[in-house]
Order: sequence, then C-alpha cells, then structure tokens
Amino acid sequence: MEIYLVRHTETVCEKGICYGQSDVNLVEPFDLIFENILSQLPAEAIIFSSPLKRCVILAEYIKKNIKTISFEKEERLMEMNFGDWEMKTWNDISPEELNPWMEDFVNIKVSNGESFVELHKRVADFLSNLTSKKIADPIVIIAHAGVIRSLLCHHTSLPLKDAFNNKVDFGQVIKIKF
Repeated sequence: MEIYLVRHTETVCEKGICYGQSDVNLVEPFDLIFENILSQLPAEAIIFSSPLKRCVILAEYIKKNIKTISFEKEERLMEMNFGDWEMKTWNDISPEELNPWMEDFVNIKVSNGESFVELHKRVADFLSNLTSKKIADPIVIIAHAGVIRSLLCHHTSLPLKDAFNNKVDFGQVIKIKF
C-alpha cells in the first residue's frame, strides 16, 4: 500500500500560537505551493483529509487536479485537541500546566483536550481500518504535523516520545509503504 502523507501549508496564526483543532485559515496565496505538492503526488489516488479547513482547502485542490477515486473527510485525522490552550500563545499557558506536559506530552492530557497517546490511538484506528481494506490504489492523506508524526511513529516503530524526531514541514509530502 502506497501512502502519501501531506501536511497542510502555513496557517494565518502567528508563530507561538497553539491552534490544534481550531479551524484556522491558510496563508494566501498558496497556489504555487499547492502546485509543488501536486507535482509530488500520483496521477490518481484515494484521498483522505482532516475536516479542518486548512486541510480541506488543499484536499479540494488536489481532488480537482488528479483523478480522484474517492474523497473522504476523516475526523480521526484532526490535529491534537489542545482544549483550554487552543488559540493561546504558548507563553500565556501557565508553567504549572505547561511544564508537566512538556516533560511528558505523550501521556499528559491537556486540560479539556487530549494527550498525544490519545491522538495516536485514533490515528492508529484509522490506519488499521485503512490497511485492513488492502487497497491497491495510491492513498493521499492530508493532515497535520501531530497526525503525520503519529503515523510515522507507527510506520517505523519509533517510540511516541521521539515523535518530534520526525520533522514535518508545512506543505511537505512524505511517501511511505505498508
């Protein structure tokens, strides 16, 4: 199974903003970046996308420009839920909350949000469902850095605590095989 992991392009959020599942827009213009992404993808594919608009905008562009076998918005591909931290600057999160999470982001749950292990469980569930179908066609997954890092940890058996060893840039395409 050939899978193309695609991270959405840069958002309008300033650096230092925690925006996980907040539905934020992309920086425009993005046409040239989208063209570059498209050049790295197969001519036809099955597309899965996070339902957040920063992914859907890119997914719709890809859908219009390649032969799309099917297209599905998938809730399990949403970025980590940062709960009470959503749309706050990292500096505005109290050290009493932030420091324990920074020391163990895998297991510590964000207040009214989720932990990385919870994100990983839903991403692994999606991947398990996908791989059980034994799909022969290429698959394009448009998602977020956290989701892609989780998928890469699963694919390479990298411990979740080392997920940030997987560098995932805005607009990056990573091809993997299962």
